[in-house]
Amino acid sequence: MSLRIAFDCDGVLADMDSALEEIAVRLFGPLPAPSPPPAPATTATPAQADDPGASNESASPVEPAPTPAGAAAPAPAEITPEEEQVETERIRRLSRTQQHELWDEVRKTENFWESLKEIEPGVIRRLSDVAHERRWETIFVTQRPPSGGDTTQRQTQRWLVEHGFDLPSVYVTKGSRGKVADALSLDILVDDRPENCLDVKIESRARAILIWGDALSTLPPNARRLGIEPVQSVGALIDMLTAPPPKKPGILKKLKRLIRA
Repeated sequence: MSLRIAFDCDGVLADMDSALEEIAVRLFGPLPAPSPPPAPATTATPAQADDPGASNESASPVEPAPTPAGAAAPAPAEITPEEEQVETERIRRLSRTQQHELWDEVRKTENFWESLKEIEPGVIRRLSDVAHERRWETIFVTQRPPSGGDTTQRQTQRWLVEHGFDLPSVYVTKGSRGKVADALSLDILVDDRPENCLDVKIESRARAILIWGDALSTLPPNARRLGIEPVQSVGALIDMLTAPPPKKPGILKKLKRLIRA
């Protein structure tokens, strides 16, 4: 079956998360642990009621002191929408200033996007072979922000060639993945973010395939109902797309079913 199929890069083929987290640990030390669920409200003890200054573990953190009158407030650290879009949950728990410093390090790193590891070793070469055999029109889309060295597009092309995909078509995009899928008349778009898959379902006719490495029981509740199709790896997706169609029942089987009806 000939397909027009597009693959997101980071989180689907390339392990950007580990690379960013390694830089963050080098700059700031261990990353913040996942936030614990909020503690249930408790009734103040008599001592705490009598003494407002008494310690209370469930109290809100102390707010920073206000900026003195007449002093200029510090400018917020800027990160671009493209940088914010591709951040992992753990990176987003850093302060805004730390996120800015992290991306500044990426911007200074020569050809950062060529240094990433393949999430599933060998799967890009396998994808290349299957796409050639089945005459798939394969496109790679990414929202990677710039780094040092060559353009993001050239870095991504060289990375794909190095891992076994000849002559890759790479689009560095901005905005909705659904609009990209519609503009390119895609049959399938493969992504690792549920919100991008939802855009595909709303704004195009393409199938939205979600790469979901965790247990499928942890999927967002409405993902399947909205028509998003989860698979746990690109290898599993290739297996699914290349599996022979189920055999149709022959005439005798149909007659037997009619007789039993």
